[in-house]
Amino acid sequence: MNIQQLVEKSTPFLSYILDWHNHLEPTRMDTAVSGHPERVALFAVDVTNGFCRQGPLASDRVAEIVDPTVSLFQLAHDHGVRHFILPQDTHTPDAAEFAAYPPHCIAGTPEAETVDELKQLPFADEFLVMEKNGLHSAIDTELNPWLDQHPEVDTYIVTGDCTDLCTHQLAMHLQVRAHTHNLSARVIIPVNCVQTYHMSVGQAAEIGAVPHEGDLLHLVFLYHMRLNGIEVVSAFE
Repeated sequence: MNIQQLVEKSTPFLSYILDWHNHLEPTRMDTAVSGHPERVALFAVDVTNGFCRQGPLASDRVAEIVDPTVSLFQLAHDHGVRHFILPQDTHTPDAAEFAAYPPHCIAGTPEAETVDELKQLPFADEFLVMEKNGLHSAIDTELNPWLDQHPEVDTYIVTGDCTDLCTHQLAMHLQVRAHTHNLSARVIIPVNCVQTYHMSVGQAAEIGAVPHEGDLLHLVFLYHMRLNGIEVVSAFE
């Protein structure tokens, strides 16, 4: 198969998922809470300086989700939600991940800190920051023990970056864990609060990196989550 054949074969599918994405609708927070805010947990994965503000992996695209994420946190809090979980890269200086990505978000550096906009929320003392040394929010972290200790929680709202990396793995873990345990659960992705980075083929060649088509991968991984039963909505209101 050559590039022309691949493009021709893929065009109807890409048109379909683009149309799906462009017609996503918002959902209401009061519907998600449904009178039981104790059953809802809001996650923000890697909404930190190292991905939004400074360092080799900081992205202007990712930084654009900060304000909507802050607004979503406030909306959830106004509806009584008190479970706010922040899985965040907090790497050791010799993290194995640095073979694939430049050193970033090393423990004790400003890059590993939550963005100021979230820290300045009046209820920021209710946040549970979960340090992670890799892409997955549940490997050698506090996440699974927390989930075991809070069986009442059955609605998970997932925000953060990157759509196709840490956010995807977190949402899929929550969904697959629930299915494996025969639990009824909702995992919801508000698209205005997730994003991924972009690196063109030319940019990648200049620095010896791997290219990353941000718009395409963002779209495909949102759709992949939908295929796995995760609710993808445009926003919360």
